[in-house]
Amino acid sequence: MQQIGLFFATDTGTTETIAQRIQHHHFSPDTLALHPFDESDAALIDSHRALIFGTPTVGYGDYPYALERFLDQLDAVDFNDRPVALFGLGDQLGYPDVFVDALGMFHAELAARGARLIGYWPTEGYDYEASKADLSDGQFCGLVLDEDNQPGLTEARLARWIEQIRPALSAA
Repeated sequence: MQQIGLFFATDTGTTETIAQRIQHHHFSPDTLALHPFDESDAALIDSHRALIFGTPTVGYGDYPYALERFLDQLDAVDFNDRPVALFGLGDQLGYPDVFVDALGMFHAELAARGARLIGYWPTEGYDYEASKADLSDGQFCGLVLDEDNQPGLTEARLARWIEQIRPALSAA
């Protein structure tokens, strides 16, 4: 089994595309495995030594259906000393008061279960009113991407974030 598991939820396919970009441009398929939440369970998560989770925010600050259905599985995952990085997609202009809220809510779920969270990301460069992913210290709880309004920044943000999280993921 690959060392790193990247689990994702997607509604429109954009989060899956980002997950594929992470695998193909920043890791190799023999190092990082992709898993949609709707095809995963706690045992599959436990089979990886390091984790990346990705989610969009859908509707008005909600989880995508696949992730919402999966949350109960988290109770059976042993997060003890396993690095967990998060990324989220949102629309800062269309939904400025719930920007990447699903990312923030998921971060809270994982923190409550003892996950060793890594990969926090600066809030600078984004224009939004409120976000559950904003930790109120100049950082988001994970990488934030806005493919609707800032797609030209995605690859540079991904590269910088991957370099930030790679040491912890590789050491796992």
